[in-house]
Amino acid sequence: MYHILVVDDEARIRSIIKKYAEFEGHTVTEAGDGMEAVRLCRKESFDIIIMDIMMPELDGFSACREIRKISDTPIIMLSARGEEYDKINGFEIGIDDYVVKPFSSKELMLRIEAIMKRSNRRGVSCEEPKKQNVIVELDGGGLKADLTARIVYINGERVDMSPKEYDLFFYMLDNRNIALSREKLISEVWGYDFYGDARTLDTHIKLLRKSLGDYSRYIVTLRGVGYRFEGES
Repeated sequence: MYHILVVDDEARIRSIIKKYAEFEGHTVTEAGDGMEAVRLCRKESFDIIIMDIMMPELDGFSACREIRKISDTPIIMLSARGEEYDKINGFEIGIDDYVVKPFSSKELMLRIEAIMKRSNRRGVSCEEPKKQNVIVELDGGGLKADLTARIVYINGERVDMSPKEYDLFFYMLDNRNIALSREKLISEVWGYDFYGDARTLDTHIKLLRKSLGDYSRYIVTLRGVGYRFEGES
């Protein structure tokens, strides 16, 4: 089970999340604002953080930036607003998921479980034998991806992406020239059942295209279906 840090200035929200989390067997620590959250993260470690955006003292975005300086603990951001700007800002500074209030506690628990499973799968045991790096090069090597090391180069320069951008990019690259529905991408990349809101996926596609620059042309939108990554190595 996980040690969860719940950060929200509303005691009622913290209480609801704590109730369901403890019912699932998790341990919960509470913080009432961003400053307290940062202090706690400097003193102890958590498995995952659930943090509101609008808070006194230090807002969620600023607190996330400070926490990212010292920890890569997965972060789920909570917000009463669903504006695309907030989502893009959150994903750019390194959050793992974004949930709009009011939310289903059951769904939140499923998202926690999905994020933790994926985080654990990304970890590699020191006892595992080293694998030979798998390299994919497109456009004469202009776009180069090391699938084993999870590194992307554009025209020889290493590209810095968020963890979820890497997940999305490598999944699409591994399934290039295949039509991928939104439901399929959400299920495979986020790891939980599709809840009917494709905006999180579309926001990450927009961020990924921005990161790929001129090579964003490889990501083709399939109206009414999803996306396809086109390209031959």
